[in-house]
Amino acid sequence: MERAVNAARGTLLGLACGDALGRPVEFSTSAGIEREHGTLTKMAGDGTHGQPAGTITDDTELALRIGRSLADRSEFDGGDIARRFVEWYRSGPFDIGLMTADALRAIDDGMSWREAGQVVWESRSEGSNAGNGSLMRCAPYAIRYARSPIELDAVSHSSSAITHADPRCTHACSVLNRILATLMLVDEETARKLPFDPLIGVVENPLFGLPDDIEAALRPGLDGLSPDDLDNSGYVVSTLQAGLYYGLTANSAEEAIVTAVNAGGDTDTIGAVAGAVAGARFGMSTLPERWLTELDKVNELDRVAQNLYGQREASTTWNDDTDDPSTEPIGAIDLFVTTTRTADSGPYRTSAV
Repeated sequence: MERAVNAARGTLLGLACGDALGRPVEFSTSAGIEREHGTLTKMAGDGTHGQPAGTITDDTELALRIGRSLADRSEFDGGDIARRFVEWYRSGPFDIGLMTADALRAIDDGMSWREAGQVVWESRSEGSNAGNGSLMRCAPYAIRYARSPIELDAVSHSSSAITHADPRCTHACSVLNRILATLMLVDEETARKLPFDPLIGVVENPLFGLPDDIEAALRPGLDGLSPDDLDNSGYVVSTLQAGLYYGLTANSAEEAIVTAVNAGGDTDTIGAVAGAVAGARFGMSTLPERWLTELDKVNELDRVAQNLYGQREASTTWNDDTDDPSTEPIGAIDLFVTTTRTADSGPYRTSAV
């Protein structure tokens, strides 16, 4: 299988595998997982949320809705994505984060999807305003926009802000997607042997203007961070740090996901982030067949990943001329960078705003 498409498929399917493996032990401690399962390496049923083995949670469900929208629209359409999120919210999912639920409820009640995430963020106190609910779902953008880094940053920020507007959340999505995109584009040897290079590039680039919390969390990863240093909570910075650590230090996709999940805590989301990173590094072909056989919606996830891979050379058209939140694609550039294309569709010119 060609390296590039293998990595793209691995990104989305790795996310789903980490999510599904972690679902039955979500909120468990590492000691509790060991007592119940030894080392959890197989898809398990029941447990947290009482679902069958291979069941995906909100992490993959929302990522899939982003992927479907990109596949159908061939561009980022924030209004369409918000609608799909609300339809899912109305279905009564068994697992949904608090900030996501609040924002989608507000949108369902008539608030603009441009405003809902900001309103929810501003209403919450520090300590409950920067969850990992947008980080867990953002990987489809890395597949679609891997060759368009400025657009990738823009859509990462804008998509996060639908439900999670805290700068730590929006920047975390951008950081993760930049790293995923780079891992998908480099050759196999580089992805396997020099996996921290993309992280170094992001952290040391002053143009990113990373929030202090994110920069502080990622720099130790360049200097010998150990598993004992990780916090497996739902705080977005902790999830980004842990997911990158497990995904970038492992010797296989399976090792990354198993290690992340068995550490306990927010196992489905940290497993999903680690799985996306490891899937981009090692490819779909390295994911255990026993997982893929049991994984819910595996065929659709694979189709969506291949569709986004096929689209990623196409240019994105931003349309911000309508005030109708039910139809307009968001002008994501106004949230992060100003982006223009030369007349001959050459390189982007950018300026911070």
